[in-house]
Amino acid sequence: MSFSEYENVILKETEDGVAVLTINRPKALNALNLSALQDIGDALREVKARNDIRVVIITGSGAKAFIAGADIKEMQHDSVTEALKLSKLAHKSFGEIEHLPQFVIAAVNGYALGGGCELASACDMRIGSMSAKVGQPETGLGIIPGFGGTQRLTRLVGRGKAKEMIATCDMIDAEEAYRIGLFDEIVDPDKLMDKAIEIAHKIMKNAPLSVARAKYSVDRGADLPLDIAIDIESQIWAEMFGTKDQSEGMAGFVEKRDKHFIGK
Repeated sequence: MSFSEYENVILKETEDGVAVLTINRPKALNALNLSALQDIGDALREVKARNDIRVVIITGSGAKAFIAGADIKEMQHDSVTEALKLSKLAHKSFGEIEHLPQFVIAAVNGYALGGGCELASACDMRIGSMSAKVGQPETGLGIIPGFGGTQRLTRLVGRGKAKEMIATCDMIDAEEAYRIGLFDEIVDPDKLMDKAIEIAHKIMKNAPLSVARAKYSVDRGADLPLDIAIDIESQIWAEMFGTKDQSEGMAGFVEKRDKHFIGK
């Protein structure tokens, strides 16, 4: 089953169960505008409806940039109302990543600045090319991060480091991004997609419903008091014992055989 065609992104299935979403505005270093943000949201909603897709990899077109940020030329003269519209659309589109049952990997292949860093931060994990550069340059433009940067970045790297990155506008390299926990893996540029596919295949060996519900439990509980988050986890844990995949997974373990999960 083929995916729809979009103006600013390329969505395709490269292997059984793996979809790759490529931000494709290379002349603008994949910078995000209203149209691109809408395409990202629409493409992710299309993926969400596909039960055969288990993992999504998001990357940028070309070797130079993952996403160089929001399109400054297009938003330079925006009014307050237009700026709010852009921010709300970005939040809606990036929120689709967190709401997907599929696991989402950001394969950061170059500059991930502003909106690029913010989109990557919304993903379930981030693999960085050693050539990647990451930053939040908004305060140098007279604005603040408006696509989730003051919130998701803080949750990944802590308040102090997030405030430092935002206030100084410094770009950090892949090794520093890995050191502070923004990147989960770093690899040579020519191995980036291979690494993403490798991790995708590891995830796909496990029960799809379990992966989806574990993702939900982590995201849902991360910002709640621990006692409430633990209750959510316990409820989901118990619910899994009513699934066919739990029966298959534990039977396969006891019988020392391969498991065949069906996502139910």
